[in-house]
Amino acid sequence: MTWIQQIGAAALLVVLTLCLQCAGVAALISWLRTVALGDIQELRMSYSAALVMRATIAIIILQGIIILLWACCYRWLCLPSWNSAFYFSATSYSTVGYGDVVVPLKWRLLGPLESMMGVLMCGIAVSLLFALITRLVDKNPELRLGVDKDGLRQRASFG
Repeated sequence: MTWIQQIGAAALLVVLTLCLQCAGVAALISWLRTVALGDIQELRMSYSAALVMRATIAIIILQGIIILLWACCYRWLCLPSWNSAFYFSATSYSTVGYGDVVVPLKWRLLGPLESMMGVLMCGIAVSLLFALITRLVDKNPELRLGVDKDGLRQRASFG
């Protein structure tokens, strides 16, 4: 019964994490598309900086909600206080993992799983910020590397 509980909790947390991340990123992309209508390269520098800051804050809030989801699970399953559950979740998600708060042996595999999910979800978030900054900096979006005038991909030759 222990393995079934662990696998069930892990699968549920992974699915909920992916749903939250995908919904949050989709909402953020939709918001960025409405905010940056028209030629995004023509935005003033202060507006561009504010746009990046607002997107970063939204991503931090999204990651915080995911950490809270895992903390709720830890609190419900195995940790005695909200403080220790949120602290353990935040240190696991960020891959810091101090080791001063430890879950019972039965649930010990959730920590590394949360760390793996944290790396993946933060990678998705960073790629979104990278795409935004690339769009802000890109001077000529029609002449991107690897695309000719007709929009067909060209092969890159190395050598």
